[in-house]
Amino acid sequence: MEKTMADAGTSADVAVVGAGPAGLYAAYCAGFRGLSSVLVDVLPEPGGQIAALYPEKKIYDIAGRPAVRGRELVDDLVAQVAPFQPRYLLGRTAVSLTPDQVRGWIIELEDGTRVRAGAVVVAAGLGRSVPRTLPCLGPYQGRGVAHHVPRLDEHRGRDVMIVGGGDSAVDWALALAPIARSVTVVHRRSAFRAHEHGVKQMYATGIRVLTDARVTACHGSESLEEVSVHTGAEEFVLPVQALVAALGFITNVGPIADWGLRMENRQIMVDTAMRTNLPGVYAVGDICSYEGRVPLISVGFGEAATAANHAAVELRPGSRLAPEHSTDTDGALTS
Repeated sequence: MEKTMADAGTSADVAVVGAGPAGLYAAYCAGFRGLSSVLVDVLPEPGGQIAALYPEKKIYDIAGRPAVRGRELVDDLVAQVAPFQPRYLLGRTAVSLTPDQVRGWIIELEDGTRVRAGAVVVAAGLGRSVPRTLPCLGPYQGRGVAHHVPRLDEHRGRDVMIVGGGDSAVDWALALAPIARSVTVVHRRSAFRAHEHGVKQMYATGIRVLTDARVTACHGSESLEEVSVHTGAEEFVLPVQALVAALGFITNVGPIADWGLRMENRQIMVDTAMRTNLPGVYAVGDICSYEGRVPLISVGFGEAATAANHAAVELRPGSRLAPEHSTDTDGALTS
């Protein structure tokens, strides 16, 4: 999905901060009620941490789906909301939230874009996630260096290096082994943090594993071509056209903490309608908290539906809280 270029501003009935599963479903539910939406996310593509960390892993706690790959779930959510034409503002951080006498709220993004919305749904998950990286990787970001693998097939026939020792690094290595020309895993320690079963599988596949090692330099004119690795007393250069820095994420609430929302333990407190202490502002998914909440994706879907339908009533006084049955409308917009 293309990253929308910055502009002077945009407006929608509902602004959703966070394009993970709960945020995508909130936009769908808003669209089903005839409301326009815009989705803002710091990550360069929708899907949240599922897309960033485990798109190839199977998820088993989605209602009606015995098992679904993370990428498949995200693709389905994007396809589900697509008929309502939400606008995506990706790869950007929402830095401030201020009242707007005309529309309701103004969200300002770090690039200066201003989003005006009648209602706001905060679906920021665990908060703002910034990938950990290495200084030598910076010049090749987007030119061979990435922090996750949106599509496995993009690496068919490539020499791929994965840097890291956690589950994500091992999962990427196993998923890419049948597709890439070669896969090399570089880890700075001798032992992996990943689950033992995955590590055993990795060694059994013949993937090249370099432990007590570190990447010291990247090389290439237009894009990544080679990587220098230091291990022990030896330093050598490997052909690499794609490097996945699976070094984890630094997660914090970020600017949301300064928006005037009532928070406890880095979570936004909400009532049974998912309303925050600010009028017209809702919170859903792992960023929100209330007594007895269970942190599951499926719970986030229910919270998203609750928030969107209450927002519909607020924006269109006199409309019903409960939407029409989707089987009766054939997906048509309702009010």
